[in-house]
Amino acid sequence: MSADAISEALPKGRRAFDRQAWGPAHDSLAAADGQQPLSPADLERLATAAYLSGRETESLEVWARAHTAFRDEADVAGAARCAFWLAFVLLHRGETARGGGWLARAQRLLDGAEEQDYVERGYLLFPVGLRQVMAGDLTTAYATFGQAARIGESFADRDLATMARHGQGRAMIRMGRTAEGLALLDEAMVAITAGEVSPIVAGDVYCSVIEACHEISDVHRAQEWTTALTAFCEAQPDLVPYRGQCLVHRSELLQLHGEWPDAMLEARRACARLSEPSGQPALGMALYQRAELHRVRGEFEAAEDAYREASEHGRPPHPGLALLRLAQGETEAARAAISHAVDETEERLSRSKLLAAYVEIQLAASEVAAARAGADELEQIAGTLDAPLLQAISALATGAVLLGEADPQAALVPLRRAWSIWCELEAPYETARARVLIGMACDQVGDPGGANVEWEHARAVFTRLGAEADLVELDRLAATPRSSTAGGLTAREVEVLMLVAKGWTNAQVAAELVLSEHTVRRHLQNIYAKIGVTSRAAATAYAYEHDLV
Repeated sequence: MSADAISEALPKGRRAFDRQAWGPAHDSLAAADGQQPLSPADLERLATAAYLSGRETESLEVWARAHTAFRDEADVAGAARCAFWLAFVLLHRGETARGGGWLARAQRLLDGAEEQDYVERGYLLFPVGLRQVMAGDLTTAYATFGQAARIGESFADRDLATMARHGQGRAMIRMGRTAEGLALLDEAMVAITAGEVSPIVAGDVYCSVIEACHEISDVHRAQEWTTALTAFCEAQPDLVPYRGQCLVHRSELLQLHGEWPDAMLEARRACARLSEPSGQPALGMALYQRAELHRVRGEFEAAEDAYREASEHGRPPHPGLALLRLAQGETEAARAAISHAVDETEERLSRSKLLAAYVEIQLAASEVAAARAGADELEQIAGTLDAPLLQAISALATGAVLLGEADPQAALVPLRRAWSIWCELEAPYETARARVLIGMACDQVGDPGGANVEWEHARAVFTRLGAEADLVELDRLAATPRSSTAGGLTAREVEVLMLVAKGWTNAQVAAELVLSEHTVRRHLQNIYAKIGVTSRAAATAYAYEHDLV
């Protein structure tokens, strides 16, 4: 390399850094560093460029060098700042011991300079707030983030203020103060979209805010910020760390809107991008999303493999794996898995992601009382959030339970509400699943024509999407004897009537059919109404007259 090239490498690297060309910035700064050790400030630039261009391990080494260089110059703020970013990267990698060690070192440096105030004190509050959130101490976490935000504002440090406000927002959402929390998240995002914060903070907050939107099932916000994150990544072609998460979120939204081939493509791209360099936590999220798409398409073996890999990379496999077991006919295994997952999960937003599957699986196992408890809890959570998607999920679960309780007329109300919301959200698969249950309710109230209309609409959607497992279930429903029996009784109602005609009590019928006594009473009410009788004796006579015994 010529002397001119050597002398040009450093300013060239700085210019590339300023225009956010992370690959060229890294290459030029690294070349300059190879000829003559960089200043601490330029080492910080090199570490940042290395991190944003996907050279995570190298970024840690360079930040450690920058930390030492700042410390040797007695620059407490610079040394503490580099220690913070080392901890930031290590904690994201799950290396809590090393990350905690760097935070402790930064704190000791600042404690040794008590006579002077530093903005870095606020940065060190941020991981404290995160630990408090993880421990469930949300009120204290909110106060900690608030203190960090005030420090950031007093120093006019937009990075710290934005990180802290976003931390407050996520704590508030978990406290149940959703509207206030979302307002804080939106405020943080304004600073990011205005270009007021550094790329590392912007990317991290983008991903966290989108994650929060998915937690509370706020589809519209998730879509808006995912689009913004996509533009953020595309404006920086060499950017690596956030592209994988961006692709996962895009895949989730594409799946919701029925664009399954494109959703699978994005999920596969996310898995590939997050596999290198290794150790990226979001890989588990990408693998889980791929598993979900395999499951709904009936590709059970591929789904099984992807759920296992997701679990190996830190993403819990439920509720997806439990629903896979149900689709494979392993109802008891599914029930044990989802029950265990719900029992282990205390935080309400996390529970809401499990409860819909819990209800579906408990109903398949004829555990109607357990399904009712799950649906009621889901309804309570949905009632605290202004999130149409979660309200649709809750309404569908409630309608399914009412069907299980043999109250199809009442079930039609929440089922039609769920169908309406899914239509507004342009979610064809979920809309079709709602129509399947509406068809079951129509059939049970003696409207087989209405049932067939609903099921044919659902079949058309399932066929277009390639939802093989749902098509199999729909074929099973269509083949089940339905309202052709005398009096328009369903197959389950005929079973109940046969046992009543034998002189069995409600308790005996419930035990035989694995139902609650309440459900048996509801079936009898429906039977009486359909065949026009008012007593068990008259119902028994009807059963003998129509050769049902």
